[in-house]
Amino acid sequence: MLKGKILLVPFPFDDLSSSKVRPTICLTEPIGEHEHIVVAFISSQIPKQTLETDILFDSSNQDFKNSGLKVSSSIRLHRLMTITLSLVQRELGELSQPKLFEVNAHLKKLFQL
Repeated sequence: MLKGKILLVPFPFDDLSSSKVRPTICLTEPIGEHEHIVVAFISSQIPKQTLETDILFDSSNQDFKNSGLKVSSSIRLHRLMTITLSLVQRELGELSQPKLFEVNAHLKKLFQL
């Protein structure tokens, strides 16, 4: 099961000039014959002003240790990307069920579901 896993993938820059391998959170199971997954950007840069689509993930939180992340981070749900599973370079860890429920709640707000 991939949903809720934290994966390292090449994530493109906004201008598509290049990409950088970054941690992402997998939001779906693989879809279709090409095994596409939808992932959301994770940044170690905590924004000064958080958006409704940001979820802060503090390293002091009990759930953090299973994430595989090294420092407090921000899950940026407005930065989504669809990729093929073959682009995943490594699995770092996973979100706890409560944190995954929080992600789902923010996605519902984002897409007004």
